[in-house]
Amino acid sequence: MPLTLASTRAAARRAIWIIALALCGAAEGQRPAAHDAEISRLALPSVGLRARDLAVVVNDADPASVELGRYYAAQRGIAADRVIHVRFPAGQQVMAFADFMRVQAVLDAKVGADVQALALAWTLPFRVECMSVTAAFALGFDPGSYCAEGCQTTKASPYFNSTSRAPFTDHRVRPAMLLAGGDVESAKRLIDRGLRADETWPEGKAYLMNTSDGARNVRAETYERVRAVLGSAYPIEQVDADALEGRTDVMFEFTGVARVAAIPSNRFVDGAIADHLTSFGGALLAGVDQTTALEWLSAGATGSYGTSSEPCSYRAKFPDVGVVMAHYLSGETLVEAYWKSVLMPGQGVFVGDPLARPFGGVRVSQSSAGTVIATRALLPGNYLLEASRSSIGPFQPIRAVRVAGFGVRRLTLPAGDPRFFRLRSVPQPAKAESAASPASAPPAASAASG
Repeated sequence: MPLTLASTRAAARRAIWIIALALCGAAEGQRPAAHDAEISRLALPSVGLRARDLAVVVNDADPASVELGRYYAAQRGIAADRVIHVRFPAGQQVMAFADFMRVQAVLDAKVGADVQALALAWTLPFRVECMSVTAAFALGFDPGSYCAEGCQTTKASPYFNSTSRAPFTDHRVRPAMLLAGGDVESAKRLIDRGLRADETWPEGKAYLMNTSDGARNVRAETYERVRAVLGSAYPIEQVDADALEGRTDVMFEFTGVARVAAIPSNRFVDGAIADHLTSFGGALLAGVDQTTALEWLSAGATGSYGTSSEPCSYRAKFPDVGVVMAHYLSGETLVEAYWKSVLMPGQGVFVGDPLARPFGGVRVSQSSAGTVIATRALLPGNYLLEASRSSIGPFQPIRAVRVAGFGVRRLTLPAGDPRFFRLRSVPQPAKAESAASPASAPPAASAASG
């Protein structure tokens, strides 16, 4: 169903155009077309961080980190002044507080306020004392708020399920992600997958695993809501089994077991997200008797998540399936969508290509009515459609627009109308969660996951 800018015949004579909104559940297969002149007539809200918004942190004491940071910066076009060189002992699972403070002092001096997120170019360390390393660099080292002794909740992230396009500007949070791998070459393959995925609108499926592990299967109770809200935006299948096997189209996989069997039997689409709820999925290269996030990456996923210390089965300490899917499918980057999906991220390790953005961009085609521009990158909310005779304005409002649900939106620029159009997001007051929200309230209590 198209997102259409059209008019009645009477309105056409008055050159007043009316916008009608709807959804289309399946992504189009066509690649972005070369209709630059037509695209320039429509300004959509900016969605997704770009290379200019990211800084890469490199450990000069670790040759693998130096090589990986250099490779990522080159592949993503990240400016040299956004590659921050630090030094701390390499190869250790846990970073000491003193080392963290020295590194943080360098970042405070060299990273400007316009930098919104961080790529940490290493696999180890995965923790800073009792916090995950990605949380420590994103939120600041604060054990009183973000560490847990036993089965306790931790401080909530202000970035959870946020509409923010600039997390540091809005929330003083710089979401961080490890560029991790079992070795440098596997980490480079991860980066290549993320880059290949950008704006491809990959065809695949989301697999929601309903396992027999009662303690780790706590996210399964959210699946019905996820299917109800996002089922029209992307194919979703619930699988009642402890392992997914032999699938060739995995875009998302979420499960809850200690050891995930048969991961290599599946083919992961470029840009894929996959994770499992267990205690030590973020204990990378630590020799734990549980599947870690690295195993998902080795099998072809582009992003994963795991906790670095015992979280118990608090669902709030793991990605909310509906939230991460909704934000990713709406054109946000991996680092944005993943970080927005975890309410209590203090113990969680985020790994992958932070700038992977498979559902960004637009598709352009022609119809008898005019130029059709399709996009996924419009989150539900209020917008104002404006028009101008000049690309620089002034823009005059045409009408208010309410976007509901998720999926492909289509906007038709009427044939013969030379005006420039702008769809501008309008802030809305905070209100109670609606039925259209993909988020679900985490339970207050849960059993240990072990």
